[in-house]
Amino acid sequence: MLKITPPVSDAPPTETVVARIRTNASANPERLAIVCGSDSLSWGQFDLRINRVANLMVQQGFGTGDNIAIISPNSIPYAELFMGILRAGACVTPLSSMAAPEALQKMLVDCGAKAIFVAEQYLGLVDGFISDLPIARFAIDFTHASFSDYETALAHSPTTDPLVPIQMEDAFNLIYSSGTTGTPKGILHNHWMRAAQMDRVSPNGYDAEARTLISTPLYSNTTIVSFIPTLFGGSTVHLMAKFDARTYLQIAEREKITHTMLVPVQYKRIMDVPDFDSFDLTSMRLKFSTSAPLRADVKRDVLERFPGKLVEYYGLTEGGGVTVLVADEHPTKLHTVGTLAPGNDIRLIDAAGNEVPKGTVGEICGRGPTMMAGYFGRDDLTADYIWRDAEGLVYFRSGDMGAFDEDGFLVLSDRKKDMIISGGLNIYANDLELVLLEDPDVIDAAVIGIPSEAWGETPLGLVVTRDGASRTAADILTQANARLGKSQRLSELEIRETLPRSTIGKILKKDLRAPYWDATQA
Repeated sequence: MLKITPPVSDAPPTETVVARIRTNASANPERLAIVCGSDSLSWGQFDLRINRVANLMVQQGFGTGDNIAIISPNSIPYAELFMGILRAGACVTPLSSMAAPEALQKMLVDCGAKAIFVAEQYLGLVDGFISDLPIARFAIDFTHASFSDYETALAHSPTTDPLVPIQMEDAFNLIYSSGTTGTPKGILHNHWMRAAQMDRVSPNGYDAEARTLISTPLYSNTTIVSFIPTLFGGSTVHLMAKFDARTYLQIAEREKITHTMLVPVQYKRIMDVPDFDSFDLTSMRLKFSTSAPLRADVKRDVLERFPGKLVEYYGLTEGGGVTVLVADEHPTKLHTVGTLAPGNDIRLIDAAGNEVPKGTVGEICGRGPTMMAGYFGRDDLTADYIWRDAEGLVYFRSGDMGAFDEDGFLVLSDRKKDMIISGGLNIYANDLELVLLEDPDVIDAAVIGIPSEAWGETPLGLVVTRDGASRTAADILTQANARLGKSQRLSELEIRETLPRSTIGKILKKDLRAPYWDATQA
């Protein structure tokens, strides 16, 4: 595999996540570790279940370098599988429930998964092909002739710690970046990378009394970067199997939640709960946001009404450059994603790979302490993802466009692939979406490029309007275009019931574009 060397740290990690979890369980066996609905495990119980999973892996002959897949909603079994696979020295491969069966099959073949653990809710996604693969199959919460029963298998596994040696360069997790039916792209993180992320545990207050509420799926890096630090700090994780804004607020109030990780669409839905202000959320210390830009108006609303600090992270699942915005400390910078995190560097480049002048929009290339080991089995893709500076140092190309303002805060423009080139001019969809979202009747918006004989492609606006709105698409289009420059104006606008989003809240623009572009190839 193509070797990627992150910057040398003044304090490189010396303890793996696996080792710290073991220590935490031994130190505080009675403390609550995992809660999901009405089910819970103390640290002592969690540790014994982790041992059973690890010993099951060993009994099956799985260990270092072996990929073990999971497809399940958030649950206590998911949490114990995650940590048990790691304790056995194997690599966790959490699969997206948003992926099509064809894509899931390609992922499992691509990584050569040795085993898969499946929850009944997602059996239909794999049942059509799984028996054709040379893979051990375990049913987490159902009975099936082609699957071994999870609880029965654990009952035959010892509760003693197998004490499998773990090295920092060993694989930790493999996350597939897309749920499409195209070529899978597995992002490989090693134990060094995850251990390096634990430098945020103490500064972010993941202490013994911390209680983190997680409502995004465990197959997402968004979730993992909150899940693991909570456990590393020896505190308590509260998992939601499925997000619902009112249920979230009820749990946060009842359990006196101190930390949370939410994606932008979740913040909007929570703040829009009619009686939001009636919930006692004063226990909340720290709220994180990532995966997509959080709109400035939503940040402002969160700061005014939702207790605790608000911290927005910008970064990639692949790692590289990270920026941080502590929103309450920089109320005039809510339109940005903050400044460089310690030890990180970001360069902005043009289409030719040259750095652009300060203040100019360019593709964001990042370098930092937490960088992926590479795309699994795809040195070619890994090499394509790399940009090197004059000294030959490796930076990851993000595909995002942005510019630094005069104070060093990063302002995002768009995804490079979402940029619309109309008549030879670059149009950033994000700029147009922000104008649409300022319309009082618009609650959600996306802008995509569609085919145009005159211009090559032209921007189309897609919006969701608030309940009770009576204005037409033409009315909204006219108001938006009056505020846009001549080269930015929307050619058309459509009102939709909803916009398709992934489970972590990203608008699926590829799905929105497909009907328009597929028609040109018919």
